[in-house]
Amino acid sequence: MWGAGVFNLNSICMRRGSEERGFRAKSDAHQLRDRFDCRRLLTLVLHVSFRAKETEELAMSIFYQTVQLQIEEIGWEHLVWANGDLTIMSFKILDKSGRFHILEIVLDKNYPKRPPAISSDVPHLFSLKWYPNSRLKDVVEQFIKHVEELQDFWSVMENIDKSLLVVGPEQPSRSVSFRHINIGNDCVLVVNVNADDPKSMPESRFIGSESHVSSLKKLWRSNARLWSEHKSFVENLAKVLEIQLQGPPDVDMDHRQLECGICYAQYLPTDTELGTSSGSGTDYTCDNKNCRKAFHSVCLVDWLRSITTTRQSFNVLFGACPYCSDPVAVKINNAN
Repeated sequence: MWGAGVFNLNSICMRRGSEERGFRAKSDAHQLRDRFDCRRLLTLVLHVSFRAKETEELAMSIFYQTVQLQIEEIGWEHLVWANGDLTIMSFKILDKSGRFHILEIVLDKNYPKRPPAISSDVPHLFSLKWYPNSRLKDVVEQFIKHVEELQDFWSVMENIDKSLLVVGPEQPSRSVSFRHINIGNDCVLVVNVNADDPKSMPESRFIGSESHVSSLKKLWRSNARLWSEHKSFVENLAKVLEIQLQGPPDVDMDHRQLECGICYAQYLPTDTELGTSSGSGTDYTCDNKNCRKAFHSVCLVDWLRSITTTRQSFNVLFGACPYCSDPVAVKINNAN
């Protein structure tokens, strides 16, 4: 019996040893398989990342080609500015009255599936119509149509600025529809012209002494029926208020400080890097009488240097006006 017990114990020990060796063998096999699976997973991740990068680069290439072709349809001569990835660009548009307008277009990364965003110096924007087959030229054409519909509005605003003593706002943009007009006796009339119906009687507000303002308000109400869409704004205003209106001061427009057509600021920042130009106003004006856009020489030099067609002779850069494309020439040392 003792011998049988020993035999059984030995058998058990041998069997357990065999099982342990089998377990270790399986464990080694599992580790080997895990390492193999990790390599496969890493290879798969790298492959997917590489394919994703290829897909992204292909999409970017298609995007660039699409946008470049659509800019060509509009005409590169109308492009004023674009960023490096062609997602933001500005086009200059000349309307039938000789006014220049800048249309900024911002493209979504999913363009043309998603419509572009637009902005411009107009009193209000139009509702962009966008379809699956729409292109950039469709945006420009819709903008041109919108600009043409605003011609009467800008004509009225120009009539006010050229014929009356306007005291504000200073250097108004084409999007501004109100004016502060000095009508005498220390009174100011604030008018807000309806851009969609500019020949109609505008909204008004009088500023001044209570006695004068009270009488002017009465005239404005009682004579409102005299306002005629067939007469100019100035004629209507004089008839309704029963006064002789003051004209603008005699100002030499060529020497007025205007905002720069490139940086859109009236004065350059105060910066030692700008040298003598630091804090200075615009000092260059386009010679085209239908343009007459003002610039800082510093800004114009930087602009011309970014254009491949610009030529240089000694210290003078020769190129085209960013707005009307007429020839411009600016001295480089003027910009330092």
